[in-house]
Amino acid sequence: MTEAAQLPLAVVLLSGGMDSTVCMAIAGKEYRLAALHVNYGQRTQERELQSFHDIADYYNAEHRLVVDISHLAAIGGSCLTDRAIDVPQPDLNANDIPISYVPFRNANILAIATSWAEVLGAEALFIGAVQDDSSGYPDCREEFFAAFQQVINTGTKPETQCHIRTPLLHFTKQQIVEKGIELGVPFEKTWSCYQGETIACGECDSCALRLRGFARAGAHDPLPYNHRPDY
Repeated sequence: MTEAAQLPLAVVLLSGGMDSTVCMAIAGKEYRLAALHVNYGQRTQERELQSFHDIADYYNAEHRLVVDISHLAAIGGSCLTDRAIDVPQPDLNANDIPISYVPFRNANILAIATSWAEVLGAEALFIGAVQDDSSGYPDCREEFFAAFQQVINTGTKPETQCHIRTPLLHFTKQQIVEKGIELGVPFEKTWSCYQGETIACGECDSCALRLRGFARAGAHDPLPYNHRPDY
């Protein structure tokens, strides 16, 4: 048996964005990989799915699963899923929960990941959530993941031992870029924009946070941008 085959298995929540890809690179140092992606009716669904498959290929994911949870689009309440709500200009100093927040999305995704992990016998769930230097989503907080871990412990079989791992939770975007460079992450395969599918807009919160992270790390973001502000 090869050394890699002896590693335990982890389910990685892989959106195709910068954070989840760095998270996958971290997970791959300790685990065999099962990549999970959800389509939830987001504006850039097809582009994110392309990145998911490109990244899963790059990291030789042993398993991959794409799940449709478009009920989140039917529920609405977010500019990512409701095209009647405009994607706002970035405000990196805002303290309010932004309209890009998809209500309770991470709970939906973690529930699916837990089901799959239990079937696969995975020992960890990796999610690239960022609390300290991101959009301020309530389901990206440390206390949320601690609470969901209790849900997993209570609601799965006694022999299931699966732990949520959030290695980027207290990273800044700059640190995420630096970690990705250290690990040789293929940033050119990732996608972060909330509204563009061929060229990133450079004008949404996600683009702004990403571009600022690269700028502060003294690195060049390889994605094409319609507008590339100087951070």
